Amino acid sequence: MKVGPAFARTVGHFFPDFNDWLDDVPDPRRQDRIEYRPRFLLWYGVLLFVGKLGSRRQLDFKYREQGTSVLRNVNRLAQTSQDTAPHNDTLDDYLAGVGAAPIADLRASMMGRLIRMRALDEARVQGRLVLAVDGSGYLVFRQQHCRHCLTRKAGEDVLYCHQVLEAKVLGPAQMALSLQSEFIDNQDVPATGGEPKRKQDCELKAARRLLTKVREGFPRLSLCLSLDALYACGAGFALGKDFGASYVIVFKEGSIPTLWTEFQTLLLLCPDDRLEVSEDGWRHTYRWVDELPYTDSDGRQWRLKAIHHAGEGPAGKRSEWAWLVSSDLKVNARTVEQIAWGAGRARWVEENQGFNVQKTSELSLEHAYSEKDHFGAYHLLLQVAPVLLQLLEKGSLLRGLAEQSGKKSAVALLGSLKNMAAFLVESLRNLEWPAEALAGAEKIQIRLDSS
Repeated sequence: MKVGPAFARTVGHFFPDFNDWLDDVPDPRRQDRIEYRPRFLLWYGVLLFVGKLGSRRQLDFKYREQGTSVLRNVNRLAQTSQDTAPHNDTLDDYLAGVGAAPIADLRASMMGRLIRMRALDEARVQGRLVLAVDGSGYLVFRQQHCRHCLTRKAGEDVLYCHQVLEAKVLGPAQMALSLQSEFIDNQDVPATGGEPKRKQDCELKAARRLLTKVREGFPRLSLCLSLDALYACGAGFALGKDFGASYVIVFKEGSIPTLWTEFQTLLLLCPDDRLEVSEDGWRHTYRWVDELPYTDSDGRQWRLKAIHHAGEGPAGKRSEWAWLVSSDLKVNARTVEQIAWGAGRARWVEENQGFNVQKTSELSLEHAYSEKDHFGAYHLLLQVAPVLLQLLEKGSLLRGLAEQSGKKSAVALLGSLKNMAAFLVESLRNLEWPAEALAGAEKIQIRLDSS
């Protein structure tokens, strides 16, 4: 199976400077104890998640076995000449010193490259990249793990949690590519006073920190935030204003009841602001209000727009959604579908490709990967791997192999995304990847499948 060489070519095409970026990650180890080059260890960490091994211990069983081609292939990927494969504890010790920030810089370099080469432009909405922001728990403990744990009640028990807020670019071909992460935890501990009282962190606070980092890395990038109903409030609207971004926010009757009532009234008064489309057995009806004023609890005045979508499908299936839209987006018969599907309903891509796949597959988002306090480094390596896997899955290299076999897609060829990772591991173990798979890959053409 040629999945391995296709993976190497995909990395080389989209990220020809990948190894240079790895060299930018500092090496915190004592110089007299260095045995493995940092770029080799970082590749080893990336391949832990690319291969969906599920736990750090599996590195020793899958990648250190004698007689396989793993060491030669990783050396070729990293352009190194290591004599042995490291123990999984070696990777853990290295990441404990590195921490999360340099891995975040690596991801930013990757995403910056994709943005500059315009690989994601097909999914822009009115010239803006769609950035879905959503939070999720990723670690839960029955006992207090550290002083930064969030707490929540589960019946009579108290759970100690770590959560993360992810900003993912919704790209073409139903891709969701991590751009920035912000950990939600109790960092605010008073320095004086009696018993320390931790101020419970929350998603809205973390969103402001997250978007600050996004703007530090991409100050001029045109963005449209795709947000859930939590952000249907003055604090959510202020994120768009303060960080120079448009937004499309899920609007529910219970979010802002008075605004919802006004929205329903204005829909009746604007019968011409309507579009009906029939396709694939579904009839879609879009209605919108082009001006919806709102004054929040802090007295701030907002001028919003709103869209309502109702769908009727085969066998009586129904779908109904509504969104609040920032005033700078044009909402009319020519644009309403793109907004609804490109920035509104597109959130399901982040929820599926982002948290659902990462939790339920062998990526094992909810696995700690270490007993030490550097979960962040593993989480960010986990976010790097799906970028590479999605580019491999949606790229024309595997699609070409599928067409040669009479299949429609990479998933149809390999059976499942789980199989794709398994074939990749077997290729890494049993096939010595040819030099042509690693040289000059930036000069070939790889097109993303948006069908």
